[in-house]
Amino acid sequence: MTLRLHTIVASTRPGRVGPTVARWFHERATTHGAFDAHLVDLAEFALPVYDEPNHPRMRKYEHAHTRKWSESVAAADAYVLVTPEYNFGPTPALLNALNFVYSEWGYKPAAFVSYGGISGGIRAVQMTKQILTTLKVMPILEAVVVPFVAQQIKDGAFVPNDIQTAAAKEVLDELQKWAGALC
Repeated sequence: MTLRLHTIVASTRPGRVGPTVARWFHERATTHGAFDAHLVDLAEFALPVYDEPNHPRMRKYEHAHTRKWSESVAAADAYVLVTPEYNFGPTPALLNALNFVYSEWGYKPAAFVSYGGISGGIRAVQMTKQILTTLKVMPILEAVVVPFVAQQIKDGAFVPNDIQTAAAKEVLDELQKWAGALC
């Protein structure tokens, strides 16, 4: 069985570097060989601030954007959240997307590729892990951290260092183990 991995771009703001970093990781996931890898951009879903009248556990979605997001989340066996840090926390778009659905997330592993300034987004990751466990997602320890991300963008592409390249492989290896065990 091939495991389906969604690499999710968690920032939606104009001028973001998330898609650049996510494309790099997605390429790594594709060449890793264990996954049917898909790049998912939250901006393409255009989720408004949560607007469903029913609790997400009920799965009685009234809006097309919610049904589309639900299908995407449910289709994955594992997730990689490519996220910056906003004010020491996760992006509003990511929090909103996590809250839009509930059951679709459950019993799947998630990893992070975080980026930003000096912290490389790790404070946002720590806060997001608490939310993921409430959704019954298993956040794994392994991660890719990119401090001072702007210094690693060259000609519109993310150029990883050796540590980040090695970390990407570790993340994918662990996701394969966890997703295989949880499926």
